[in-house]
Amino acid sequence: MKVLGVISTTALLLMLGAPVPAYAQDEHQDAKPEKQDQAKSAQHEEQAKPAKQQEKAKSEKQAPEARPAKREEQAKPAQEEKQAKTERQAPEARPARREQQAKPAREEKQAKTERQAPEAKQAKQEEQTRQENRGNSAGQQHAQRTEAEQQRQHSAPELRLSARSESRIPDDRFRSNFGREHVFRIGRPTLVGGYSRFQYGGYWFGFVQPWPEGWYYTDDVYVDYIDGGYYLCNPDYPGDQIAISVVL
Repeated sequence: MKVLGVISTTALLLMLGAPVPAYAQDEHQDAKPEKQDQAKSAQHEEQAKPAKQQEKAKSEKQAPEARPAKREEQAKPAQEEKQAKTERQAPEARPARREQQAKPAREEKQAKTERQAPEAKQAKQEEQTRQENRGNSAGQQHAQRTEAEQQRQHSAPELRLSARSESRIPDDRFRSNFGREHVFRIGRPTLVGGYSRFQYGGYWFGFVQPWPEGWYYTDDVYVDYIDGGYYLCNPDYPGDQIAISVVL
């Protein structure tokens, strides 16, 4: 009886103990693929790590190069706007620059004119004084004219004027008989062909302009050639002259 109980206990233990190793084995087998998957994942991750690091290093290397290009791209509109502004301002700046360059020349010219103005004014006043003195002298001489001279002058007929001619006196004849050094007196004009004439130096002359007020036919006069034409001048009236023409 006791022996039977021992055998039964042993058999029960064997029956209960047999599945434990099998279950443990199954558990071990189930855990093994999982560990293998983890190992593969770790291996793949370890293999991918250098590639990631290389890609990261490449990105970091490209980043400094990309930043200046980005800054340059951002600064490009500002540079274009600045250049356009400079081009717009250039036409305005050029006249101002020319005016600035021309300013010293204008100032120098103005200063020169101001320096010359007193001299010109003084010269003009002196010339005016000389003319007044000559006029006074002429007036004093004319005051000495006799009453008979005045009557003859007032009784003379009005001049009959001629047209200006293109006739010329040869230069050698003009120098020897005419000019300021050769004064003469008309005496009284003569009517020739219906026009008033006077003769001197071998030539006849016609009057193109009327006889001046204050001149007398008994005054000393001379023939001069001025600006392409012949004129009768009176030394007692400097600056006064009447146009005449040579009649050939």
